[in-house]
Amino acid sequence: MGSAQREADLARLIEGVARGERAALQALYDATAPKLLGIILRILKDRAAAEDTLQEVFVRIWQRSGSYDPLAGAPLPWLIAIARHRAIDRLRQDRSARLTQAEDGWFERLADTSDGEADLARRDALAQCLDQVAMPQRDCLVLAYCEGWSREELATRFDRPVNTIKTWLRRGLLSLRTCLETP
Repeated sequence: MGSAQREADLARLIEGVARGERAALQALYDATAPKLLGIILRILKDRAAAEDTLQEVFVRIWQRSGSYDPLAGAPLPWLIAIARHRAIDRLRQDRSARLTQAEDGWFERLADTSDGEADLARRDALAQCLDQVAMPQRDCLVLAYCEGWSREELATRFDRPVNTIKTWLRRGLLSLRTCLETP
């Protein structure tokens, strides 16, 4: 089946969902769930949470299918956007997994016990380089890139303007890059 035909089929299914057709929702689920689950799983990194989020995504699709406009864009990117946004919302809502400034051991949680020796050496190098980054920038980097915090959330957390947070993140990443590229 060609890409244009697939998109047309998905658009028809979304229209059916908008009319309240459960069979259309089931067919849409069958056609797109594996792809959407993969996207959600890459964001959440937890299969059970990703599967729960996928169900929430389809509830949202059921509720919002009437707002889909085929003239505004293809159906698959619309579905992917819903899945991605819901996964990010879920990640942000999971406050129990977030770091606090005083918490130790955050770096060890990132390590995979199946890492090879080379991966562990790279992880150790990253840990050493992170130790050289100034404290507010370091915390911002960890919260943003390991825990999924937004710039706005970081601005609230550190009581700084969003532009300051952007600068801290940029400078922190530059510092890390310089350190990691030094032999």
